[in-house]
Amino acid sequence: MSEDIRTHRMRFPLSAEDARQLRAGDQVLMDGEIVVTAGLPTHARLLACLDGKEALPMDLRGASLFHLGSFSREADGRFEVLYLNPTTSTRFNPYMPRLVRGLELHAVGGKGGLDESSLAAMRETGCVYLSFLGGGCALLSQAVEEVLEVGWSDMLTHYRLVRLRVRGLGPVTVGMDAHGASLYSRAQSQASARLDSIMQDLRAARLAADAAAPAGAASAPGPAGTGGGRRNGSS
Repeated sequence: MSEDIRTHRMRFPLSAEDARQLRAGDQVLMDGEIVVTAGLPTHARLLACLDGKEALPMDLRGASLFHLGSFSREADGRFEVLYLNPTTSTRFNPYMPRLVRGLELHAVGGKGGLDESSLAAMRETGCVYLSFLGGGCALLSQAVEEVLEVGWSDMLTHYRLVRLRVRGLGPVTVGMDAHGASLYSRAQSQASARLDSIMQDLRAARLAADAAAPAGAASAPGPAGTGGGRRNGSS
């Protein structure tokens, strides 16, 4: 991946061709239509739809489905989304591979990324994972222009499927791309590669602090896994 961050303003829902233009690390501003939900029961119900147990409440083929929680209200027959905020996508790992394949999704997202099984499904369908700014409620919410459709009104409001029209939603980061690259896997690998060195530095710092402490003084507690702190002269 190039060190230069590429920024795109794109129409949603994305097509497979659009998704495959993006690379992990790119940033995107979104215009158009997206579908949001924050519910585990919603995802389970979507799988039941794929199993033929009930019909989908709206057309989700090729949709852009995001793990965005919302605070909404209904008044005079009108459904209004007052704010959006991303929820953790890893909660949905058991559901996403089948949903990506079964609904031919080309953009999913939230915060925290998805697992390798989801990444494999995304490569097959031409799908990206878009990482939203955690705590960016005000920035995200102001991009909502209109509620277009609400599915499963028998569920709690933040569990419902809500199709929105947005303008300038983001910027979001392509955390996982349609070519198999993942910023999350990359960060984990880099952290794992440095772990031994970090632990050695911490042990050396603790031993140096113990050596410099006056006789009988208590040493600072050691980091987890290093045996903890001790008092000089005690067993």
